[in-house]
Amino acid sequence: MNRRARHQKILDILRHHRVTNQEGLRKLLRADGTDVTQATLSRDMRELRVVKVTGADGIPHYSSPDEWENTPTLASLLPALFQSAEGVEHLLVVKTLKGGAQTVAAGIDWEEWPEVLGTLAGDDTILVVLRDPAVTSTVQGRIEEMAGH
Repeated sequence: MNRRARHQKILDILRHHRVTNQEGLRKLLRADGTDVTQATLSRDMRELRVVKVTGADGIPHYSSPDEWENTPTLASLLPALFQSAEGVEHLLVVKTLKGGAQTVAAGIDWEEWPEVLGTLAGDDTILVVLRDPAVTSTVQGRIEEMAGH
């Protein structure tokens, strides 16, 4: 199966199933006749811009771009989910309400701020890695301002 067809299958599955982990997605693909390695699936998900979001029920699941392109912006998410931010050197730790970190981290990533190298998210904590320690307080201030703090 070519990459384009595999990508389409992944998107179709995500539209019709609530998938909470990559292994679950691999099983659904396999059941549909597509056997894929974990490395290939990870690459496909990155290429498709699939993200993990927290649903209204509090359960994280994968979401396809067509689902999140019309979702709220970071500026509208932060007032509801933000708790605090504290930085040191080129690292910024952002605390959110329980279950909100992955959604906020994805929002930070989508902003494509030049100062941000990347984010890592847990359940309620985000590690924002900055390119230069000199911008830590600037990014922290931007996040706090967007959150209304």
